[in-house]
Amino acid sequence: MAKRILLFILTNVMVMVTVSVIINILGVGRYLTAYGINWVSLAVFCGVWGMTGAFISLAMSRFMAKRFMGVKVLDPHSDHPLVMMVAGLCQKAGLPMPEVGIYESPEINAFATGPTKKRSLVAVSSGLLNRMNRDELEGVLAHEISHIANGDMVTMTLIAGVVNSFAMFLSRIISYFVSLSVKEDLAYIVRVVLTIALDIVFSILGSIVVAYFSRAREFRADTGGANLAGKERMIAALENLKRNFEPIDNRAASLDTLKISGRPSRFAALFATHPALDLRIEALRNAG
Repeated sequence: MAKRILLFILTNVMVMVTVSVIINILGVGRYLTAYGINWVSLAVFCGVWGMTGAFISLAMSRFMAKRFMGVKVLDPHSDHPLVMMVAGLCQKAGLPMPEVGIYESPEINAFATGPTKKRSLVAVSSGLLNRMNRDELEGVLAHEISHIANGDMVTMTLIAGVVNSFAMFLSRIISYFVSLSVKEDLAYIVRVVLTIALDIVFSILGSIVVAYFSRAREFRADTGGANLAGKERMIAALENLKRNFEPIDNRAASLDTLKISGRPSRFAALFATHPALDLRIEALRNAG
């Protein structure tokens, strides 16, 4: 636990230091002037904060996944069935061989992550290996490899970065104009408090956009998985997930959108990162 907390803190410190350096170099930290808002400086300021953090997280995603989830990477030259299966699917997909690993968890799940197609990782849980047959396992792996082939990690990073930037931009504009309507001695406090509150509100609303693209990404990866491993194997894998209630592993919540199966949303369906399994199965059965 202490190690995970330390890694989390170090990652955030790295993000903050990097962003601060970039902002100082660009000279856009002070977007409020005596004449009002410097719109260019504000846009660059929000863009740097929104995008830099997202891309640093992407660059470190493979390293962080191994540390947070305790992934044990398999020898790429071994004859381990998992390695052999991934190699065969990657050859069909025209992809370089990713790192392949296993993490100890009772959940039935798998994920793919990494900054590029050449530096990616496919990991499966011990629970999945114990409760899926070979055909179902191949369907899961094909789904994850499709995420890599589609460039979904980069796509979701871009979407998250744009949403974060837009949320910051809107909150600062609104808080600035509201602060103009109060007494001068209260303007700064009102602007700061309202900016924080609006950052939270717009981030929550922005998560609806991110979740929408995440659900679309899952349907696309299911289709790609069916093309690589066969429709019946992909459907069999999803039906296995549907039959078995799996405990959710919360060691790295940021990986939830990268897994084949997501936690049933406690919020409205708009906030769900994964479509319902019934919808995914139906979509595959109706495809082609």
